[in-house]
Amino acid sequence: MKIIISGINGHMGRELAALAKQNVRGAELIGGIDLMDAAEQDGVPVAGRFEDAPQGADCLIDFSHHSCTAELLKLAEERQLPLVLATTGQTPEEREAILDASGRIPLFFAANYSLGVALLTEMAKMTARLMPDAEIEIVEKHHDRKADAPSGTALALAEAIKEVRPGAVFNCGRSGYGKRTKEEIGIHAIRMGNIVGEHEVIVGTANQTITLKHEAHSRALFAEGALAAAEFLTGKPAGLYTMESLVNS
Repeated sequence: MKIIISGINGHMGRELAALAKQNVRGAELIGGIDLMDAAEQDGVPVAGRFEDAPQGADCLIDFSHHSCTAELLKLAEERQLPLVLATTGQTPEEREAILDASGRIPLFFAANYSLGVALLTEMAKMTARLMPDAEIEIVEKHHDRKADAPSGTALALAEAIKEVRPGAVFNCGRSGYGKRTKEEIGIHAIRMGNIVGEHEVIVGTANQTITLKHEAHSRALFAEGALAAAEFLTGKPAGLYTMESLVNS
């Protein structure tokens, strides 16, 4: 499986490149793209423009910035390349473009590429369904350099819970004066130090509380998941695929 990494010289791009150079999941790194730093990485060519990316890849994996979404989709469609989008923070317009492009290319899009988070999501949905009267809060923690808040994963958890609680209303960063409503799901973001990523779902009633938590210890966790997604995506028909698709396969 020959891959190109977008954002190859960033933190996550380097993690992914290191795994690919070890042929994890059968990956073979043939090149990268980095608009901010086009320096060659250990003999691997890095393009400073999307159109200059090397030919012959089986999959394109993105760990850059959501503002690159349009250019990534254009490149993937022109070359009919399966695309793994592992960047969060997309605007509603960018999400709409992703959905549209998935009608023409195989596209994997997830807020978090951790298998553990995928399991956390399923457990949160199950708990919310079995405890319909419980109150639910989501707390996420990340390093102080993360720009988007709440995290894409926290929002994805809330959206998953909303599938079994259609009337749920999200309250991001609760403030002001007023009582909590029954339909409310509170979502709280903490930014501090070098925290890789923690997500906690707290489900409570007057009589009991269940706390579901996932903690990432290394960014390599997400790189491993992105390679698993690329392996899964290769050979698939056009469509939008998620971690749920991967887990259920």
